[in-house]
Amino acid sequence: MKIAFGCDHGGFVLKAEIIEYLKKNGHEVMDFGINDGHSVDYPDYSLPVAECVSAGQADFGIVACGTGIGISIAANKVPGVRCALLSDTFSAHATREHNNANMMALGGRTIGPGLAVDIVDVFLNTPFSGDERHQRRIDKITAIEKKYSK
Repeated sequence: MKIAFGCDHGGFVLKAEIIEYLKKNGHEVMDFGINDGHSVDYPDYSLPVAECVSAGQADFGIVACGTGIGISIAANKVPGVRCALLSDTFSAHATREHNNANMMALGGRTIGPGLAVDIVDVFLNTPFSGDERHQRRIDKITAIEKKYSK
């Protein structure tokens, strides 16, 4: 799979562990930064990942900031993106199976690298169920997005 990754200074601590896991498992990584721990604005790193996923240039996107909150909010402004903030493996499984999420956000100050890698593993290896009820709900989300996108 092709995975787009981006983070700010708050998510930088997770970056090396996650990218090492991804590459070790045969995934191609598109790295949108950052490459050191200097303070930056998370929307600048969330946007290119979200645009890449929305355009179909990556299968999934992973973003990280201090809490994962701000960077996930920014990602979800891009049409076609369903970015879930994750801090446990149950939610990682559920958001793929039920919401067909195509991006995930992590908090570098809220979870450690070991848990982050476990969450990434579950997220990437859980397929969307395709159940009619889940697709119907996703279609309703898409309709809301279209209504308010100009």
